[in-house]
Amino acid sequence: MSAAGSRAVAALGLGELPEIGPAVVSLGVFDGVHRGHSALLQATRAAAAELAASAVALVFDPPPDEVLRPGTRVARLTPLATVLERIQHDEGLDRALPLRFDDALRGLPAEDFLEALAPAIALRGLVMSPESAFGRGRGGTAARMRELGAERGFAVTTVDPVIVAGLPVSSSRIRQAIADGDMEAAAGMGRPPRLEGTVVRGDRRGRQLGFPTANLAFDYLPAMPSLGIYVGGVSVPERGVGPAHPALVSVGVRPTFHDEGVVLVEAHLLDYDGNLYGTHLALDLVARLRDERRFGDVAALVGQMRRDEADARAVLGIG
Repeated sequence: MSAAGSRAVAALGLGELPEIGPAVVSLGVFDGVHRGHSALLQATRAAAAELAASAVALVFDPPPDEVLRPGTRVARLTPLATVLERIQHDEGLDRALPLRFDDALRGLPAEDFLEALAPAIALRGLVMSPESAFGRGRGGTAARMRELGAERGFAVTTVDPVIVAGLPVSSSRIRQAIADGDMEAAAGMGRPPRLEGTVVRGDRRGRQLGFPTANLAFDYLPAMPSLGIYVGGVSVPERGVGPAHPALVSVGVRPTFHDEGVVLVEAHLLDYDGNLYGTHLALDLVARLRDERRFGDVAALVGQMRRDEADARAVLGIG
């Protein structure tokens, strides 16, 4: 490894990796852990089982585009903690390890990056998609990694993209489906779109209308759906709510009350009357009911909200 490479490795903090030993590795952002990601991760599990090694995902955070294009903010399908949890608990990998993506990592040749994983990770296999590449100048292509693997003693497995509706599944496609309000299309590429946040105090207007809501504040930039009324499922583990408690969800600016244009996410939990302030709430969006609109008076709004609740119950198949 070059002296510059050694300095970059030190800056990455890769020496702080846990001791894992022989491992098959897949690496990426894995935002949302969609069907394409699942195919990669399941191939990682299978290769690790064949080689009597651990199955490991290295998860880059923040998304590389935020480093490659300074000033860019990438909307996330799920926060990092949920990505790590899904990789281990849903996909069954042995470890999901976050790696800081920054200029030091960006500038590191792929060969030096893999060398830096040792001694914590003794690389036995690498799982990639055919078009993926990593390292400085995207030099870590599948073809180059096969050459390197022949020298260093690790195998390379490539996994073709998962095709849905004639196109490869990707996080960007899912973000677009969410932005279009097409929850069914987004879920078809992975799972229902999720918003996660802390329940904060609002102006209690929903309670005054007979529809108390949990108002969400986010500590990440979520992929937001188009303004409208949605059906969802809510999970609040610390209060024993969920894992898919039915909810009517508003994503909007409350035009009937001439609010200031700040987009609010408010969830009315059906058949629930409890205090959720300060809790962490996960909201999975199932279907879009209608556009947000302005009503002539509060009575008209409340009447529509009652119809929305009836529609939500019909979608969810509950009384």
